[in-house]
Amino acid sequence: MLEADYVIVGSGSAGSALAYRLSEDGKHSVIVIEYGGSDFGPFIQMPAALSFPMNMRRYDWGYSTQPEPHLGGRVLATPRGKVIGGSSSINGMVYVRGHARDFDHWAETGAAGWAFADVLPYFKRMENAKDGENGWRGTDGPLHVQRGQRLNPLFQAFIEAGREAGFEVTDDYNGAKQEGFGPMEQTIHQGRRWSAANAYLKPALKRQNVSLVKGFARRIVIENQRATGVEIEARNAIQVVKARREVVVAASAINSPKLLMLSGIGPAEELRRLGIEVIADRPGVGKNLQDHLELYIQQACLEPITLYSKLGLASKALIGAEWLLFKSGLGASNHFEAAAFLRSRAGVEYPDIQYHFLPVAIRYDGKAAAKAHGFQAHVGPMRSKSRGAVTLTSSDPWKAPEIRFNYMAHEDDWADFRHCIRLTRSIFAQDAFAPYRGHEIAPGDDVASDEALNEFIREHVESAYHPCGTCRMGDRADSASVVDPQLRVIGVEGLRVADSSTFPRITNGNLNAPSIMVGEKASDHILGKPLLPPSNREPWINPRWQVCDR
Repeated sequence: MLEADYVIVGSGSAGSALAYRLSEDGKHSVIVIEYGGSDFGPFIQMPAALSFPMNMRRYDWGYSTQPEPHLGGRVLATPRGKVIGGSSSINGMVYVRGHARDFDHWAETGAAGWAFADVLPYFKRMENAKDGENGWRGTDGPLHVQRGQRLNPLFQAFIEAGREAGFEVTDDYNGAKQEGFGPMEQTIHQGRRWSAANAYLKPALKRQNVSLVKGFARRIVIENQRATGVEIEARNAIQVVKARREVVVAASAINSPKLLMLSGIGPAEELRRLGIEVIADRPGVGKNLQDHLELYIQQACLEPITLYSKLGLASKALIGAEWLLFKSGLGASNHFEAAAFLRSRAGVEYPDIQYHFLPVAIRYDGKAAAKAHGFQAHVGPMRSKSRGAVTLTSSDPWKAPEIRFNYMAHEDDWADFRHCIRLTRSIFAQDAFAPYRGHEIAPGDDVASDEALNEFIREHVESAYHPCGTCRMGDRADSASVVDPQLRVIGVEGLRVADSSTFPRITNGNLNAPSIMVGEKASDHILGKPLLPPSNREPWINPRWQVCDR
């Protein structure tokens, strides 16, 4: 029988953590439903190969946006992991918790019990971070976190240039002080991608009470307003995986709202129009879609020290061979080894700009490498006011939903991005870059006016692949809430959602860490365990925040 106490839909960041924690004491059985296949092989496990899996239909759902009205009708890719480990198996392996104030904002807007004091103990429980700030970081959790070796001198030049420009430096942006320039953290362990599958799911599957079922989730089975299982399609047959206690949806910010709506939970009018019986009228399902956008600011490098010399077939073969044999060398890093979190202006309390620095001029998807030595900063604002939606186009579960982020819909987004470009130019102009700095590859020195910068943004801005918010957590009395602060779907018993779709507002930085944290904390809510005691640690806030940006 396909039956367990808890049935989890999705083996990604949160789903894997849930499987590990719900089965930990051996008292409960867990089934994880995953449509994707194995994560075995160098394309996923070799950190430097990160651009491959997110462009492979084998590992990715292959979603893309509708033509984005404020980006000249551009269609942007929306990769989501279709593989063991979900998006943690195809992401950039960057580890960022988010800022303390992000979580305080969650609590203030209705997600009671999710303030920074409440979530910090869960971040510490999940981490195995040997280099972090004492007292702020976990050191014996399942998730290994490391820093890159920063052997390339350009990494230090970036950090030093930030200091020269008057900004803060920070030794641990996941500790007390996020603001500033410093080393970037990676979910890499012993030269391999340390995905949620490697950290959580594979150890859990060694237990007698956990099993993985390969199948496509079609809908949640709901009887008398209670979720009792999940209808799946496997080997061309439809069957039901039964849940004795609860169903937990952890299928991503795209697939979680899709599955709820296919099951009759969502905006009633939209569901009726598609002939779907309404079980719970929740207008917020699929709404509140958020993401981070970023630009690549690229500079030519006068010294032949960048990764450009490693892009040839012979170099790649040597890097691959060293990685396969020893799990070392350039193949063992994602090459995001220096970072910065900055405030855009006086009056902004905590960082609202993120930088990833890379010692090569190349796109995230591995395409369109600049034809010379160069370096680049990925930069973007963290808290866009634009909101989008995921909507069903059909009651057929196999039909992709319509994804419209509504990127750059708010006028402030344009001013924020123009500021990001000019700020990056001022950082690259510092003395630390003098030995390396050639001409500007992109946007190019001639792109200077507001109008020219807007045109560059419209044509070149890219998703950072951080979708969230579509099953928003909040107060039960708020009609826009989809789940309550215990992640229970409002209006249906025995059903929860636990993944990045529940974020009320997007957090600072990459979303893998807070997604795993949601899975960790959700497990205690589900099991009715006492929550970890709140932390009394206070984050560092720049004492000059009201008067300047640095």
